[in-house]
Amino acid sequence: MSETSIYKDIARRTNSEVYIGVVGPVRTGKSTFIKKFMEALVLPNIANSALRERSLDELPQSAAGKTIMTTEPKFIPEEAINVELEEGVGMRVRLIDCVGYTVPGALGQTENEEPRMVISPWYEEAVPFDVAAETGTRKVINEHSTIGIVVTTDGSISDIEREDYISAEERVITELKAIKKPFIVLLNCLEPQRNENVLLAGELSEKYDVPVIPVNCLDLDERRIKNLLSVITNEFPVRQIDFDMPRWITSLKKEHWLKSAVFDCVRAFSESIYRMSELPARLSLITDCEFVKCAARSSSDLGNGTVKVSVSLMPDLFYKIIGETTGIQIEDEAGLMPCIIELAAIKEKFAKIKGALEEVEQTGYGIVMPSLAELRLEEPEMMRQGGKYGVKLRASAPSIHMLRADITTEVSPMVGSEKQSEDLVNYLLQEFSEDPIKIWSSNIFGKSLNELVNEGLQNKLFRMPADARLKIQETLERVINDGCSGLVCIIL
Repeated sequence: MSETSIYKDIARRTNSEVYIGVVGPVRTGKSTFIKKFMEALVLPNIANSALRERSLDELPQSAAGKTIMTTEPKFIPEEAINVELEEGVGMRVRLIDCVGYTVPGALGQTENEEPRMVISPWYEEAVPFDVAAETGTRKVINEHSTIGIVVTTDGSISDIEREDYISAEERVITELKAIKKPFIVLLNCLEPQRNENVLLAGELSEKYDVPVIPVNCLDLDERRIKNLLSVITNEFPVRQIDFDMPRWITSLKKEHWLKSAVFDCVRAFSESIYRMSELPARLSLITDCEFVKCAARSSSDLGNGTVKVSVSLMPDLFYKIIGETTGIQIEDEAGLMPCIIELAAIKEKFAKIKGALEEVEQTGYGIVMPSLAELRLEEPEMMRQGGKYGVKLRASAPSIHMLRADITTEVSPMVGSEKQSEDLVNYLLQEFSEDPIKIWSSNIFGKSLNELVNEGLQNKLFRMPADARLKIQETLERVINDGCSGLVCIIL
Protein backbone atom coordinates (compact mmCIF):
# COMPACT_ATOMS: atom_id res chain seq x y z
CA MET A 1 0.00 0.00 0.00
CA SER A 2 1.34 3.46 -0.84
CA GLU A 3 1.68 5.99 1.94
CA THR A 4 -0.62 8.35 0.07
CA SER A 5 -3.51 5.91 0.12
CA ILE A 6 -3.42 5.24 3.87
CA TYR A 7 -4.86 8.61 4.86
CA LYS A 8 -7.35 8.60 2.00
CA ASP A 9 -8.65 5.16 2.97
CA ILE A 10 -9.03 6.08 6.64
CA ALA A 11 -10.70 9.40 5.75
CA ARG A 12 -13.24 7.65 3.52
CA ARG A 13 -13.98 4.97 6.12
CA THR A 14 -14.49 7.47 8.97
CA ASN A 15 -16.16 10.26 6.95
CA SER A 16 -12.99 12.28 7.61
CA GLU A 17 -13.56 12.16 11.39
CA VAL A 18 -10.64 10.25 12.88
CA TYR A 19 -11.35 9.86 16.58
CA ILE A 20 -8.83 7.39 17.98
CA GLY A 21 -9.73 5.84 21.31
CA VAL A 22 -6.52 4.75 23.04
CA VAL A 23 -7.51 2.13 25.61
CA GLY A 24 -6.05 -0.73 27.59
CA PRO A 25 -4.83 -1.51 31.09
CA VAL A 26 -3.27 1.26 33.20
CA ARG A 27 0.50 1.75 33.05
CA THR A 28 1.02 0.46 29.52
CA GLY A 29 2.10 3.64 27.70
CA LYS A 30 -1.20 4.98 26.34
CA SER A 31 -0.33 8.60 27.09
CA THR A 32 3.12 8.15 25.57
CA PHE A 33 1.57 6.84 22.36
CA ILE A 34 -0.82 9.80 22.16
CA LYS A 35 2.00 12.26 22.72
CA LYS A 36 4.12 10.69 19.98
CA PHE A 37 1.16 10.51 17.59
CA MET A 38 0.37 14.19 18.07
CA GLU A 39 4.00 15.25 17.71
CA ALA A 40 4.57 13.19 14.56
CA LEU A 41 1.34 13.63 12.60
CA VAL A 42 -1.00 16.25 14.02
CA LEU A 43 0.98 19.20 15.40
CA PRO A 44 3.18 19.67 12.28
CA ASN A 45 0.02 19.87 10.13
CA ILE A 46 -1.85 22.50 12.17
CA ALA A 47 -1.58 25.70 10.15
CA ASN A 48 -2.79 28.06 12.91
CA SER A 49 0.16 28.70 15.23
CA ALA A 50 -2.02 29.66 18.21
CA LEU A 51 -4.06 26.48 17.84
CA ARG A 52 -0.86 24.49 17.50
CA GLU A 53 0.51 25.96 20.75
CA ARG A 54 -2.73 25.26 22.59
CA SER A 55 -2.78 21.68 21.33
CA LEU A 56 0.81 21.26 22.47
CA ASP A 57 -0.15 22.36 25.98
CA GLU A 58 -2.92 19.75 26.04
CA LEU A 59 -0.57 16.80 25.51
CA PRO A 60 -0.77 14.24 28.34
CA GLN A 61 1.99 13.71 30.85
CA SER A 62 3.77 10.39 31.04
CA ALA A 63 6.37 8.86 33.34
CA ALA A 64 7.90 5.51 34.25
CA GLY A 65 7.02 3.55 37.35
CA LYS A 66 3.90 2.06 38.90
CA THR A 67 1.95 5.25 39.63
CA ILE A 68 -1.14 5.88 37.47
CA MET A 69 -0.63 9.24 35.72
CA THR A 70 -4.01 9.59 33.93
CA THR A 71 -6.87 10.08 36.36
CA GLU A 72 -9.77 10.85 33.98
CA PRO A 73 -10.53 10.55 30.26
CA LYS A 74 -9.04 13.37 28.25
CA PHE A 75 -9.71 14.53 24.69
CA ILE A 76 -6.55 15.59 22.90
CA PRO A 77 -6.94 18.15 21.54
CA GLU A 78 -10.00 19.19 23.50
CA GLU A 79 -11.88 19.95 20.28
CA ALA A 80 -11.33 17.96 17.09
CA ILE A 81 -9.24 20.00 14.68
CA ASN A 82 -8.98 19.96 10.92
CA VAL A 83 -5.58 18.91 9.66
CA GLU A 84 -4.33 18.18 6.16
CA LEU A 85 -2.07 15.19 6.59
CA GLU A 86 -1.14 15.39 2.93
CA GLU A 87 -2.24 17.31 -0.12
CA GLY A 88 -5.95 16.93 -0.74
CA VAL A 89 -6.56 14.73 2.31
CA GLY A 90 -8.04 16.69 5.19
CA MET A 91 -9.70 15.21 8.25
CA ARG A 92 -10.83 16.09 11.72
CA VAL A 93 -8.50 14.45 14.24
CA ARG A 94 -8.86 13.86 17.96
CA LEU A 95 -7.37 11.27 20.30
CA ILE A 96 -9.01 10.14 23.51
CA ASP A 97 -6.80 9.17 26.42
CA CYS A 98 -8.51 7.07 29.07
CA VAL A 99 -7.41 5.86 32.47
CA GLY A 100 -7.75 2.22 31.52
CA TYR A 101 -8.66 -0.88 33.48
CA THR A 102 -6.78 -1.18 36.75
CA VAL A 103 -4.22 -3.92 37.31
CA PRO A 104 -2.67 -5.39 40.46
CA GLY A 105 0.47 -3.57 41.54
CA ALA A 106 -0.44 -0.17 40.05
CA LEU A 107 -0.27 2.73 42.50
CA GLY A 108 -2.85 5.51 42.84
CA GLN A 109 -6.00 3.44 43.25
CA THR A 110 -6.22 3.90 47.02
CA GLU A 111 -5.64 6.58 49.64
CA ASN A 112 -4.96 5.68 53.28
CA GLU A 113 -5.81 2.06 52.42
CA GLU A 114 -9.28 3.15 51.26
CA PRO A 115 -10.57 3.25 47.66
CA ARG A 116 -9.60 6.55 46.11
CA MET A 117 -12.72 8.65 45.40
CA VAL A 118 -12.67 10.80 42.25
CA ILE A 119 -15.06 13.11 40.39
CA SER A 120 -16.14 11.72 37.04
CA PRO A 121 -18.10 13.54 34.31
CA TRP A 122 -20.45 10.53 34.16
CA TYR A 123 -21.45 10.61 37.84
CA GLU A 124 -23.01 13.35 39.96
CA GLU A 125 -20.94 12.46 43.01
CA ALA A 126 -17.52 11.07 43.76
CA VAL A 127 -17.02 7.39 42.93
CA PRO A 128 -14.17 4.93 43.52
CA PHE A 129 -11.23 5.39 41.18
CA ASP A 130 -11.55 1.96 39.55
CA VAL A 131 -15.29 2.48 38.85
CA ALA A 132 -14.62 5.85 37.21
CA ALA A 133 -11.74 4.37 35.20
CA GLU A 134 -13.81 1.48 33.84
CA THR A 135 -16.81 3.68 33.05
CA GLY A 136 -14.62 6.16 31.20
CA THR A 137 -12.92 3.41 29.24
CA ARG A 138 -16.27 1.95 28.13
CA LYS A 139 -17.52 5.40 27.10
CA VAL A 140 -14.40 5.95 25.01
CA ILE A 141 -14.74 2.54 23.38
CA ASN A 142 -18.46 2.76 22.61
CA GLU A 143 -19.29 6.42 22.06
CA HIS A 144 -16.30 8.63 21.39
CA SER A 145 -14.03 6.80 18.96
CA THR A 146 -14.13 5.67 15.35
CA ILE A 147 -10.89 3.69 15.64
CA GLY A 148 -9.54 1.80 18.63
CA ILE A 149 -5.93 1.25 19.64
CA VAL A 150 -5.34 -1.09 22.56
CA VAL A 151 -2.01 -0.55 24.30
CA THR A 152 -0.72 -3.40 26.43
CA THR A 153 2.79 -4.39 27.45
CA ASP A 154 5.18 -7.24 28.11
CA GLY A 155 5.91 -5.73 31.53
CA SER A 156 9.31 -4.31 30.61
CA ILE A 157 8.20 -0.65 30.67
CA SER A 158 7.12 -0.72 34.33
CA ASP A 159 7.77 -2.66 37.48
CA ILE A 160 4.50 -4.57 37.01
CA GLU A 161 4.63 -8.19 35.86
CA ARG A 162 3.16 -9.22 32.50
CA GLU A 163 0.74 -11.63 34.23
CA ASP A 164 -0.90 -8.73 36.08
CA TYR A 165 -1.99 -7.12 32.79
CA ILE A 166 -3.68 -10.16 31.25
CA SER A 167 -7.12 -9.87 32.89
CA ALA A 168 -7.57 -6.16 32.05
CA GLU A 169 -6.18 -6.75 28.56
CA GLU A 170 -8.70 -9.52 27.89
CA ARG A 171 -11.61 -7.40 29.09
CA VAL A 172 -10.92 -4.39 26.90
CA ILE A 173 -10.26 -6.49 23.79
CA THR A 174 -13.44 -8.52 24.39
CA GLU A 175 -15.49 -5.32 24.62
CA LEU A 176 -14.00 -3.90 21.43
CA LYS A 177 -14.67 -7.13 19.54
CA ALA A 178 -18.26 -7.20 20.85
CA ILE A 179 -19.10 -3.83 19.26
CA LYS A 180 -17.11 -4.70 16.10
CA LYS A 181 -15.07 -1.51 16.18
CA PRO A 182 -11.89 -1.59 14.05
CA PHE A 183 -8.83 -1.75 16.28
CA ILE A 184 -5.30 -3.07 16.63
CA VAL A 185 -3.19 -4.00 19.65
CA LEU A 186 0.20 -2.47 20.43
CA LEU A 187 2.52 -4.54 22.61
CA ASN A 188 4.63 -1.81 24.24
CA CYS A 189 8.14 -3.13 24.97
CA LEU A 190 11.54 -1.67 25.63
CA GLU A 191 12.97 -4.03 23.00
CA PRO A 192 10.20 -4.89 20.50
CA GLN A 193 12.63 -6.70 18.16
CA ARG A 194 13.59 -9.29 20.77
CA ASN A 195 12.56 -12.79 19.78
CA GLU A 196 10.55 -13.26 23.00
CA ASN A 197 8.44 -10.18 22.26
CA VAL A 198 7.89 -11.14 18.63
CA LEU A 199 6.71 -14.59 19.75
CA LEU A 200 4.46 -13.05 22.43
CA ALA A 201 2.88 -10.75 19.83
CA GLY A 202 2.18 -13.77 17.63
CA GLU A 203 0.61 -15.68 20.52
CA LEU A 204 -1.62 -12.73 21.43
CA SER A 205 -2.63 -12.22 17.79
CA GLU A 206 -3.70 -15.86 17.57
CA LYS A 207 -5.46 -15.67 20.93
CA TYR A 208 -7.48 -12.52 20.19
CA ASP A 209 -7.71 -12.85 16.38
CA VAL A 210 -6.51 -9.26 15.87
CA PRO A 211 -3.19 -7.77 14.73
CA VAL A 212 -0.74 -7.38 17.64
CA ILE A 213 2.32 -5.27 16.86
CA PRO A 214 5.36 -5.05 19.16
CA VAL A 215 6.52 -1.43 19.45
CA ASN A 216 8.38 0.91 21.76
CA CYS A 217 6.03 3.88 22.14
CA LEU A 218 8.97 6.13 23.03
CA ASP A 219 10.53 5.46 19.61
CA LEU A 220 7.43 6.01 17.47
CA ASP A 221 7.90 8.37 14.54
CA GLU A 222 5.85 9.35 11.49
CA ARG A 223 6.92 6.33 9.43
CA ARG A 224 6.10 3.80 12.17
CA ILE A 225 2.76 5.44 12.93
CA LYS A 226 1.83 5.34 9.23
CA ASN A 227 2.60 1.62 9.24
CA LEU A 228 0.26 1.17 12.21
CA LEU A 229 -2.50 3.08 10.41
CA SER A 230 -2.02 0.92 7.31
CA VAL A 231 -2.62 -2.16 9.46
CA ILE A 232 -5.78 -0.72 10.99
CA THR A 233 -7.32 -0.07 7.56
CA ASN A 234 -7.53 -3.85 7.17
CA GLU A 235 -9.58 -4.08 10.38
CA PHE A 236 -12.53 -2.17 8.92
CA PRO A 237 -15.52 -4.27 7.84
CA VAL A 238 -15.97 -5.64 4.35
CA ARG A 239 -18.94 -3.96 2.68
CA GLN A 240 -19.02 -5.73 -0.67
CA ILE A 241 -17.40 -8.77 -2.25
CA ASP A 242 -17.40 -9.12 -6.03
CA PHE A 243 -16.59 -12.49 -7.56
CA ASP A 244 -14.88 -12.84 -10.91
CA MET A 245 -15.56 -16.31 -12.30
CA PRO A 246 -16.30 -17.79 -15.73
CA ARG A 247 -19.55 -16.26 -16.93
CA TRP A 248 -20.80 -19.47 -18.43
CA ILE A 249 -21.47 -20.89 -14.96
CA THR A 250 -24.05 -18.16 -14.31
CA SER A 251 -26.02 -19.31 -17.37
CA LEU A 252 -26.59 -22.73 -15.81
CA LYS A 253 -29.87 -23.43 -14.06
CA LYS A 254 -30.04 -22.61 -10.38
CA GLU A 255 -30.31 -26.26 -9.37
CA HIS A 256 -27.44 -27.45 -11.60
CA TRP A 257 -24.98 -29.55 -9.58
CA LEU A 258 -21.92 -27.48 -10.52
CA LYS A 259 -23.55 -24.11 -9.93
CA SER A 260 -24.96 -25.27 -6.59
CA ALA A 261 -21.60 -26.62 -5.39
CA VAL A 262 -19.58 -23.53 -6.36
CA PHE A 263 -22.17 -21.02 -5.17
CA ASP A 264 -22.55 -22.82 -1.82
CA CYS A 265 -18.81 -22.41 -1.21
CA VAL A 266 -18.93 -18.77 -2.30
CA ARG A 267 -21.87 -18.16 0.04
CA ALA A 268 -20.07 -19.82 2.97
CA PHE A 269 -17.00 -17.68 2.30
CA SER A 270 -19.03 -14.46 2.15
CA GLU A 271 -20.91 -15.22 5.35
CA SER A 272 -17.65 -15.91 7.22
CA ILE A 273 -16.04 -12.57 6.38
CA TYR A 274 -16.39 -9.44 8.47
CA ARG A 275 -12.99 -7.69 8.45
CA MET A 276 -10.77 -7.03 5.46
CA SER A 277 -7.90 -8.81 7.21
CA GLU A 278 -9.89 -12.07 7.36
CA LEU A 279 -9.99 -12.53 3.59
CA PRO A 280 -6.75 -14.48 2.95
CA ALA A 281 -7.43 -17.08 5.65
CA ARG A 282 -11.04 -17.62 4.53
CA LEU A 283 -10.26 -18.24 0.84
CA SER A 284 -9.83 -21.94 1.64
CA LEU A 285 -13.62 -22.12 2.02
CA ILE A 286 -13.77 -21.65 -1.75
CA THR A 287 -10.73 -23.70 -2.76
CA ASP A 288 -12.02 -26.63 -0.69
CA CYS A 289 -14.62 -27.11 -3.44
CA GLU A 290 -13.40 -29.95 -5.67
CA PHE A 291 -14.41 -28.03 -8.81
CA VAL A 292 -12.41 -24.89 -7.98
CA LYS A 293 -8.81 -24.71 -9.19
CA CYS A 294 -7.84 -21.58 -7.24
CA ALA A 295 -9.28 -18.46 -5.61
CA ALA A 296 -7.41 -15.25 -4.86
CA ARG A 297 -8.06 -11.62 -4.02
CA SER A 298 -7.45 -9.78 -7.29
CA SER A 299 -8.12 -6.26 -6.01
CA SER A 300 -9.48 -4.37 -3.03
CA ASP A 301 -10.46 -0.84 -2.09
CA LEU A 302 -9.79 -0.32 1.60
CA GLY A 303 -11.45 3.08 1.44
CA ASN A 304 -14.93 1.75 0.74
CA GLY A 305 -14.51 -1.86 1.83
CA THR A 306 -14.95 -3.56 -1.54
CA VAL A 307 -13.03 -6.65 -2.58
CA LYS A 308 -12.84 -8.59 -5.83
CA VAL A 309 -12.10 -12.31 -5.63
CA SER A 310 -11.08 -14.27 -8.74
CA VAL A 311 -12.32 -17.85 -8.86
CA SER A 312 -10.89 -20.27 -11.44
CA LEU A 313 -12.61 -23.57 -12.16
CA MET A 314 -11.03 -26.85 -13.22
CA PRO A 315 -10.21 -26.56 -16.95
CA ASP A 316 -12.05 -29.72 -18.05
CA LEU A 317 -15.36 -28.59 -16.53
CA PHE A 318 -16.27 -26.29 -19.42
CA TYR A 319 -16.20 -29.09 -22.00
CA LYS A 320 -17.80 -31.54 -19.60
CA ILE A 321 -20.78 -29.23 -19.06
CA ILE A 322 -21.10 -28.61 -22.81
CA GLY A 323 -21.32 -32.35 -23.38
CA GLU A 324 -23.76 -32.79 -20.51
CA THR A 325 -26.15 -30.02 -21.55
CA THR A 326 -26.00 -30.38 -25.35
CA GLY A 327 -24.98 -33.98 -26.00
CA ILE A 328 -22.06 -32.71 -28.12
CA GLN A 329 -18.79 -34.20 -26.93
CA ILE A 330 -15.86 -31.78 -27.17
CA GLU A 331 -12.52 -32.81 -25.72
CA ASP A 332 -10.54 -29.57 -25.83
CA GLU A 333 -10.00 -26.28 -27.65
CA ALA A 334 -8.93 -28.09 -30.80
CA GLY A 335 -12.36 -29.66 -31.08
CA LEU A 336 -14.24 -26.51 -30.12
CA MET A 337 -13.58 -24.42 -33.23
CA PRO A 338 -14.77 -26.98 -35.85
CA CYS A 339 -17.86 -27.61 -33.75
CA ILE A 340 -18.68 -23.89 -33.54
CA ILE A 341 -18.24 -23.51 -37.30
CA GLU A 342 -20.52 -26.47 -37.96
CA LEU A 343 -23.16 -25.21 -35.54
CA ALA A 344 -23.02 -21.74 -37.09
CA ALA A 345 -23.73 -23.23 -40.53
CA ILE A 346 -26.63 -25.25 -39.10
CA LYS A 347 -27.98 -22.17 -37.36
CA GLU A 348 -27.88 -20.22 -40.61
CA LYS A 349 -29.88 -22.92 -42.39
CA PHE A 350 -32.34 -23.29 -39.53
CA ALA A 351 -32.94 -19.53 -39.38
CA LYS A 352 -34.35 -19.83 -42.89
CA ILE A 353 -36.98 -22.42 -41.97
CA LYS A 354 -37.64 -21.35 -38.38
CA GLY A 355 -40.64 -19.19 -39.24
CA ALA A 356 -42.19 -21.92 -41.38
CA LEU A 357 -41.80 -24.49 -38.60
CA GLU A 358 -43.56 -22.18 -36.17
CA GLU A 359 -46.40 -21.71 -38.68
CA VAL A 360 -46.72 -25.47 -39.12
CA GLU A 361 -46.98 -25.97 -35.38
CA GLN A 362 -49.65 -23.27 -35.09
CA THR A 363 -51.72 -23.70 -38.27
CA GLY A 364 -50.55 -26.95 -39.86
CA TYR A 365 -49.07 -25.19 -42.90
CA GLY A 366 -45.84 -23.25 -43.28
CA ILE A 367 -43.91 -21.70 -46.15
CA VAL A 368 -40.17 -21.11 -46.45
CA MET A 369 -39.82 -18.02 -48.60
CA PRO A 370 -37.00 -18.05 -51.18
CA SER A 371 -34.05 -15.75 -50.68
CA LEU A 372 -32.81 -13.24 -53.22
CA ALA A 373 -29.81 -15.45 -53.94
CA GLU A 374 -32.14 -18.31 -54.98
CA LEU A 375 -34.02 -16.17 -57.51
CA ARG A 376 -33.44 -17.29 -61.13
CA LEU A 377 -34.06 -14.73 -63.88
CA GLU A 378 -34.73 -15.81 -67.47
CA GLU A 379 -33.86 -13.81 -70.57
CA PRO A 380 -36.36 -11.05 -71.33
CA GLU A 381 -38.76 -11.81 -74.23
CA MET A 382 -40.61 -9.43 -76.49
CA MET A 383 -44.35 -9.96 -76.53
CA ARG A 384 -47.25 -8.66 -78.57
CA GLN A 385 -50.76 -8.08 -77.33
CA GLY A 386 -53.06 -6.73 -79.97
CA GLY A 387 -51.35 -3.76 -81.54
CA LYS A 388 -49.06 -3.20 -78.61
CA TYR A 389 -45.69 -4.63 -77.74
CA GLY A 390 -44.10 -5.25 -74.44
CA VAL A 391 -41.39 -7.17 -72.62
CA LYS A 392 -41.97 -10.34 -70.62
CA LEU A 393 -39.70 -10.81 -67.60
CA ARG A 394 -39.81 -14.24 -66.02
CA ALA A 395 -38.29 -15.40 -62.75
CA SER A 396 -38.53 -18.55 -60.67
CA ALA A 397 -37.47 -19.48 -57.16
CA PRO A 398 -37.85 -22.59 -55.03
CA SER A 399 -40.25 -22.37 -52.12
CA ILE A 400 -40.58 -24.98 -49.43
CA HIS A 401 -44.05 -25.88 -48.19
CA MET A 402 -44.47 -27.73 -44.94
CA LEU A 403 -47.62 -29.65 -44.09
CA ARG A 404 -48.56 -31.18 -40.79
CA ALA A 405 -50.34 -34.51 -41.20
CA ASP A 406 -51.58 -36.22 -38.06
CA ILE A 407 -50.88 -39.94 -38.37
CA THR A 408 -52.62 -42.57 -36.30
CA THR A 409 -51.57 -46.10 -35.61
CA GLU A 410 -52.62 -48.85 -33.27
CA VAL A 411 -51.07 -51.91 -31.70
CA SER A 412 -53.33 -54.91 -31.14
CA PRO A 413 -51.27 -57.73 -29.64
CA MET A 414 -52.98 -61.12 -29.40
CA VAL A 415 -52.03 -62.48 -25.98
CA GLY A 416 -54.18 -65.57 -25.72
CA SER A 417 -57.17 -66.07 -23.43
CA GLU A 418 -59.64 -63.45 -22.22
CA LYS A 419 -58.09 -63.59 -18.74
CA GLN A 420 -54.62 -62.91 -20.14
CA SER A 421 -55.94 -59.96 -22.18
CA GLU A 422 -57.71 -58.61 -19.10
CA ASP A 423 -54.50 -58.91 -17.05
CA LEU A 424 -52.55 -57.02 -19.72
CA VAL A 425 -55.16 -54.23 -19.83
CA ASN A 426 -55.10 -53.89 -16.04
CA TYR A 427 -51.29 -53.84 -16.06
CA LEU A 428 -51.21 -51.09 -18.69
CA LEU A 429 -53.90 -49.06 -16.89
CA GLN A 430 -51.94 -49.26 -13.65
CA GLU A 431 -48.79 -48.10 -15.42
CA PHE A 432 -50.72 -45.23 -17.01
CA SER A 433 -52.27 -44.09 -13.72
CA GLU A 434 -48.91 -44.06 -11.92
CA ASP A 435 -46.93 -42.35 -14.68
CA PRO A 436 -48.43 -41.79 -18.15
CA ILE A 437 -44.95 -41.58 -19.70
CA LYS A 438 -43.88 -44.86 -18.13
CA ILE A 439 -46.42 -46.83 -20.17
CA TRP A 440 -44.27 -46.41 -23.28
CA SER A 441 -41.53 -48.52 -21.71
CA SER A 442 -43.91 -51.40 -20.98
CA ASN A 443 -42.59 -54.65 -22.47
CA ILE A 444 -44.85 -56.59 -24.81
CA PHE A 445 -43.47 -59.62 -26.65
CA GLY A 446 -39.86 -58.55 -26.17
CA LYS A 447 -40.38 -54.98 -27.40
CA SER A 448 -41.37 -51.82 -25.61
CA LEU A 449 -44.69 -50.23 -26.46
CA ASN A 450 -42.75 -47.24 -27.74
CA GLU A 451 -40.91 -49.40 -30.28
CA LEU A 452 -44.14 -51.06 -31.47
CA VAL A 453 -45.92 -47.73 -32.00
CA ASN A 454 -42.91 -46.21 -33.77
CA GLU A 455 -42.77 -49.16 -36.15
CA GLY A 456 -46.43 -48.61 -37.02
CA LEU A 457 -45.94 -44.89 -37.63
CA GLN A 458 -42.83 -45.40 -39.75
CA ASN A 459 -44.54 -48.05 -41.87
CA LYS A 460 -47.29 -45.56 -42.73
CA LEU A 461 -44.88 -42.71 -43.41
CA PHE A 462 -42.70 -44.75 -45.76
CA ARG A 463 -45.77 -46.23 -47.46
CA MET A 464 -46.26 -43.14 -49.68
CA PRO A 465 -44.64 -44.03 -53.04
CA ALA A 466 -42.30 -41.67 -54.86
CA ASP A 467 -44.73 -41.04 -57.75
CA ALA A 468 -47.44 -39.98 -55.28
CA ARG A 469 -45.05 -37.52 -53.68
CA LEU A 470 -44.17 -36.15 -57.12
CA LYS A 471 -47.83 -35.70 -58.02
CA ILE A 472 -48.50 -33.83 -54.76
CA GLN A 473 -45.55 -31.56 -55.55
CA GLU A 474 -46.83 -30.90 -59.11
CA THR A 475 -50.31 -30.23 -57.82
CA LEU A 476 -49.01 -27.74 -55.25
CA GLU A 477 -46.98 -25.92 -57.92
CA ARG A 478 -50.03 -25.56 -60.16
CA VAL A 479 -52.22 -24.35 -57.30
CA ILE A 480 -49.66 -21.71 -56.36
CA ASN A 481 -48.82 -20.57 -59.90
CA ASP A 482 -52.24 -20.89 -61.59
CA GLY A 483 -54.67 -20.53 -58.69
CA CYS A 484 -56.78 -23.10 -56.93
CA SER A 485 -60.21 -22.54 -58.48
CA GLY A 486 -61.58 -25.79 -59.76
CA LEU A 487 -59.22 -27.96 -57.70
CA VAL A 488 -60.53 -31.51 -57.37
CA CYS A 489 -58.63 -34.19 -55.40
CA ILE A 490 -59.50 -37.85 -55.90
CA ILE A 491 -57.88 -40.39 -53.61
CA LEU A 492 -58.37 -44.01 -54.64
